[in-house]
Amino acid sequence: MPNPFSGVPGERMYRTGDLARYLPDGTVEFVGRVDYQVKVRGFRIELGEIEAALQQHTAIQENVVLVREDVPTQQRLVAYVVCTSAAETPAIDELKQFLRQQLPDYMLPTAFVLLPAMPLTSNGKIDRRALPAPEEQDERTDDQYAAALSPLEELLANIWRDVLSLKQVHAHDNFFELVDTHCWRHA
Repeated sequence: MPNPFSGVPGERMYRTGDLARYLPDGTVEFVGRVDYQVKVRGFRIELGEIEAALQQHTAIQENVVLVREDVPTQQRLVAYVVCTSAAETPAIDELKQFLRQQLPDYMLPTAFVLLPAMPLTSNGKIDRRALPAPEEQDERTDDQYAAALSPLEELLANIWRDVLSLKQVHAHDNFFELVDTHCWRHA
């Protein structure tokens, strides 16, 4: 679009989706985005892409994905899900596996919240501010933990278990998910 702030004919300005403001000292402060593109752990993520992938699951009626920062400076992706029926409610591990087939690891939500219905504003839109903070829980049972395959893997699993104060570490656990969960439990 033509740049309304420039006196140079033909100079252009681009709509990046970033919101900013001028401070009294003349510097520009980044305020946020006009869309749902976010940056988590150094990766730019379009939340709508995660929502579209999750919506393809047959048991999902509606979903919203947010970045939550319940602990300062610790962001994580949280998926809020309404299922088509209580009888068809998938396990969280099933949803994670479903998304792993479609999205890179850095785009996978680290928490899922199952809701009976989305909270709505007076205009009938999803009230993102009313969505609850996720409760931390480890849904796996002891028999779902695979034994380490080698002495080195066992050593690494024990180190991460101790450092992150976890009961057990699965040989196939996602390190980023473990760190996110640990940070939320102990921050």
